[in-house]
Amino acid sequence: MASKQKVVAILSLLNAALVWGLIWYPFRALAQQGISGEAATFLTYAIALALGLLLFRPSWRELRAARWWGVALTLCAGWTNLGYVLAMLGGEVMRVLLLFYLAPLWTVLLSHFMLGERLNRYGYLIIGLSLGGAFVMLWRPERGLPLPQNPAEWIGLSAGFAFALTNVLVRRVQHLSMALKAGSVWFGTVLLTGCALLYHGNLAAEVAPIAPETWGLMAAIALVLCATSYSVQYGLTHLPANQAILLFMFELVAAAVSSYLLAGERMSAQEIAGAVLIVTASVFSGKLHEESS
Repeated sequence: MASKQKVVAILSLLNAALVWGLIWYPFRALAQQGISGEAATFLTYAIALALGLLLFRPSWRELRAARWWGVALTLCAGWTNLGYVLAMLGGEVMRVLLLFYLAPLWTVLLSHFMLGERLNRYGYLIIGLSLGGAFVMLWRPERGLPLPQNPAEWIGLSAGFAFALTNVLVRRVQHLSMALKAGSVWFGTVLLTGCALLYHGNLAAEVAPIAPETWGLMAAIALVLCATSYSVQYGLTHLPANQAILLFMFELVAAAVSSYLLAGERMSAQEIAGAVLIVTASVFSGKLHEESS
């Protein structure tokens, strides 16, 4: 029974990695139909939230036990998803994704300052590899400092930071159910995108002309996101961190292949070298708790 549970957990994380490596494409298809990233994110996650409440029925009363940590988790998870979509729409898929995957660097630093965890040899190695990979990938002599080149890359970087902060916050609310954690992701995304759309005042104008087949596409995306959020929680619950990190690396493979075949995007030798360092840092991040256990 235990081995069967492990196989299901592995397949759950591989499925999630595949989804996140391909999800940029349907959102770009929606953008080509005149639906902004904010509106598409709001509508798809609103449908996912409705489906999640219907299927999993998370107990929102648990938020009383989480208190402000639960609120912070909701907001950070919301920006992780919204930022991810906006960055993928405005930038090159692999560059954005690699900046997002600097998350292990932020996780090490946040865990040190927020949870009081001491840096071990793997922590220092992750910091060095992550910074080295970002430096190599972003370095342009004519631009000076190796910084992101456009707003989309800055958004991807911030979404990766929010993802790291989400992971740290999850460890502060381990007593919460998987259903509530997944529900917090959907609710936080809907809340942040809804506020942004209300501020811009363009939600009604974007929703009115949406064709029925487009609504069908968004419903399909929402169903996939709903299942993926829950499968991630299941996989992380039943697998060690080092195995989960390696499985999540499949997202980079899926994104690299799909961006080449569907968008004609190619990585330069310099970007590939930086990617190798960043991926290596992500792999070593799975060793952090392994050594301390």
